[in-house]
Amino acid sequence: MELISLMESFLPLTNPVLKFLIILLIILLVPITLNRLKIPPILGLIVAGAIVGPNGFNLLLRDNGIILSGTAGLLYIMFLAGLEMDLGEFKRNSTKSLVFGLYTFFIPMILGMLVSIYLLNLTLLPAILLSSMFASHTLIAYPILSKFGMSKNRAVNIAVGGTLITDTLALLILAIIIKMTTGEVNLQFWFVLVISLLVFGLIVIYIFPIISRWFLKRYNDNISQFIFILVMVFLGAFLAELAGIEGIIGAFLVGLVLSRLIPSTSPLMNRIEFVGHAVFIPFFLIGVGMLVDYKAFFNGFETIKIALVMTITATTAKFVAAWLTQKTYKLTADERRLVFGLSNAQAAATLAAVLIGYNVIIGETATGEPIRLLSESILNGTIVMILVTCAIATFSTQRGAQNLALSNASYAPSSLNKKQEKILIPISNPATVEELINLGTTIKSKANKNNLFALNIINEENANEETETNANKLLDTALKISSASDNYMHRLIRHDANALKGITSTINDYGISDLILGLHIKNDVSSSFLGNLTEDILNKSKTNTFVYKHLQPLATIKRHLILVPPLAETEVGFNLWMTKVFNITKNTGIKLHFYANETTLSTIKELASEQSISGIYTLNIEGDELTNVQTDCKANDGLIFVMSRPNKPSFQPYMEDMASVLNLHFKANNFILIYPMQ
Repeated sequence: MELISLMESFLPLTNPVLKFLIILLIILLVPITLNRLKIPPILGLIVAGAIVGPNGFNLLLRDNGIILSGTAGLLYIMFLAGLEMDLGEFKRNSTKSLVFGLYTFFIPMILGMLVSIYLLNLTLLPAILLSSMFASHTLIAYPILSKFGMSKNRAVNIAVGGTLITDTLALLILAIIIKMTTGEVNLQFWFVLVISLLVFGLIVIYIFPIISRWFLKRYNDNISQFIFILVMVFLGAFLAELAGIEGIIGAFLVGLVLSRLIPSTSPLMNRIEFVGHAVFIPFFLIGVGMLVDYKAFFNGFETIKIALVMTITATTAKFVAAWLTQKTYKLTADERRLVFGLSNAQAAATLAAVLIGYNVIIGETATGEPIRLLSESILNGTIVMILVTCAIATFSTQRGAQNLALSNASYAPSSLNKKQEKILIPISNPATVEELINLGTTIKSKANKNNLFALNIINEENANEETETNANKLLDTALKISSASDNYMHRLIRHDANALKGITSTINDYGISDLILGLHIKNDVSSSFLGNLTEDILNKSKTNTFVYKHLQPLATIKRHLILVPPLAETEVGFNLWMTKVFNITKNTGIKLHFYANETTLSTIKELASEQSISGIYTLNIEGDELTNVQTDCKANDGLIFVMSRPNKPSFQPYMEDMASVLNLHFKANNFILIYPMQ
C-alpha cells in the first residue's frame, strides 16, 4: 500500500520528455503487438489511451497538449479523406453520397428521438440534441483503407461524401439548439448563418486553389510546401468555425479542392500521409481513449442503461442506413461493411455535442444543483458509446477492406502475357532530374513500386574519377527523389562509346517498356530541338518514348490537352501509350481533353470506359488538327502530342515542323511528345 501511495504521489507524470516518450512507445508498440493478433491498431490506440489516461492508471492527463495534438489529428483525418478521394468517382457518386448522407442523418434522428423521449425520458430540445449526436459520425476507421488500397473504392466515396452531409446537418442542429436555449434564434441568426456559410464555401473552393497553385509553382522546397499545406488545412478549419460549423468540415473541403495539386504519387503526398499516420492521427486516437471512464459502469444501473440504449440505437441506425444504401445501389456485402464501418464510429462530433450540451445550464434544482441540457449520465454513456462504436467500426472496415482487396487480386486480369512495365529515365542535367522522375511516377502503374530505372552514361574516352563521382551524385539525387514518393529507383551507370549506344543497349538488356527523355529549359525550341541523339534513339529503339519539357511543376497543371492523329489506333503501341496517359489522371486527378477524328475518338472512349476514366472529347476536322488545341490552350494547361515515325499510318505533315508549332503557339506551356512503340 505504501508503494502504491508513493507511486500515486508522482502521478500524473509532469516531465514533458517522459510524457512524450510514453506516447511514442504506445504508437510504436501497440500496432506491432496487435497486428499479430489481427486486431486493428486503431482500436488498440484508443484502449491504450484509456489505460494510461486519468481514468486508468493516471499516467497522463488529457491536458492542453493532448487536446491540441488530438484536434490536429482529427482535422488531419478529414483532410486526408478529402485529399484521397477520386474526384471523378466522387462526382459520379455525388447522388449516391447525398442519398446515403440523408439516410445516415434522418434514420438516427428519427430512431434517436423515439428512444430519447420514450426510453430516456428527455424533453424535446435535449432529445433533438442527443439524436443529432447519433446522426453524426467520425471517419476514425479511414486510415485502415490506405493499408488495403481501398481509399478510392466507390463505397468509400459514398461514405465519405455522406459524412460531409450528415456531419454538416448534425453540427448545424447543434448550433441551433444551443442558440435556442439562450433565446437567440431569430431572422438575423439565420441570415448571418447562410451568408457566412456561402462566403466560407466560395473562399475555400475558388480562392484556396489559386493561392496553392501559385505557391507550389514558385517554391519547390519540400519543407515549405508541407508547411504551406498545413497552413491551408488549419486556415480552412478556422474559416469553417467562423462560419458557424465545425472545423472538420473545413479540413475535408480543403482536402477535396487541393487533391488535384497533390498527386497521389508525389513526394508531397507521401510526406502528408507519413506525418499524419505517424504522429497526428495516433495522438487523436490516444486522446479519445483518455475520455473512456470504466468507472461509469459502477456508478449505478442508470449509467449502464443509458450506455446500452445509446450504443444499440447508434449502431442499429447506422447499420440500417448502410443496408438501405446497399439495397438502393446494389453494393456488395463487403462494400456495405465499408459504408457501415466508416459511418458507425461516434467520436469527435459526438463528443463535441455532448460536452456542449453538458456545459449548458438551463436551470437549478431546489437545492441549487445545476440542471444541465444533457445530464452526467448521458455524458458517461456517450464515452462508453464512443469506445464500443469505434471497436465495431474498425473491425467492420478492416474485414470489408480485406475481403475487397483479396477479391480484386483474385479477379484482376493476368499480366503474365503482357510486357512487364519498366520505365527508363536517362539523366545528365541536374536541373531536369526532379521533373523527369515526377513524370515517371505519374505515368507508371501505382501498384508497381520498383519499376523505375535512372541511367547515367559515361563516355569511355572521358571516364575518370570526377565523372564517376558526378554520375553517382546525380543518381543519388534521383534515388532520393523517387524514395520521397515511396518508389524504388534502380541506379544504372553505363560506360559506352556514346549516349546512343548506352541508352539502346540498356533498353535491350533490361527489357525497358517506356523511355523518358528530357529537354533543356529554354525560351525557344530550336528546329533541331530533338537533336541528333533523340532522333537516333527514335530510329533505333522501338520502345514507347516520352519527350518532356517542363516549365512548371506537373502537379500544378490544370488539364492536359491531348492531340491524337488519325489512324493512331492502328499502330502497335496505341494501347500502351493510352494506358500511360490514363495513369496520369488516375495518379493526379488532372483532367484529360482529347482531340481526334471520329474513329479515333470512338476507340479512345471505349478504352476510357473500360478503365472508368472520364475525359472531354473534341472532334477534329481532318487536315486542320491543330486548330482546336490552339484555340483552347490556356495558362496552366499541359500539352500532349501523340507523334509517329515517317511512313507510319498516323504520321501527319505538322509533325515535321513541330518545333515551329511549339514556338508559335505553345511557348509558355509544358509539353510531352509521345512516340508510340513500334
